Amino acid sequence: MSFQAYLDAIEDKTGKTPRTLVEQAKQLGYDADGVKAGAIIDWLKEEYGLGRGHAMALVHVITKGPKISTKHVGTDGTHRDATDTLWLDGKATRPV
Repeated sequence: MSFQAYLDAIEDKTGKTPRTLVEQAKQLGYDADGVKAGAIIDWLKEEYGLGRGHAMALVHVITKGPKISTKHVGTDGTHRDATDTLWLDGKATRPV
């Protein structure tokens, strides 16, 4: 599953865009220095029922922003992404 596919699945499960969840995490202080991934994972599990894999995708975006490694961009594998910048504003608004 690609990184973007994880974010799309999170939107399907929660009804919230990734950007909305990132903004909520920031309001709760989860973007602060020293916050451990486990605390964010626990919040996402309790609040939205997300599993570890999906939560870790959001942990990356919350703590590092929407840029990802170019390692899988443009490859043919199942984990490939089309670009190194994740779309956070929802599937319906993603450019074609």
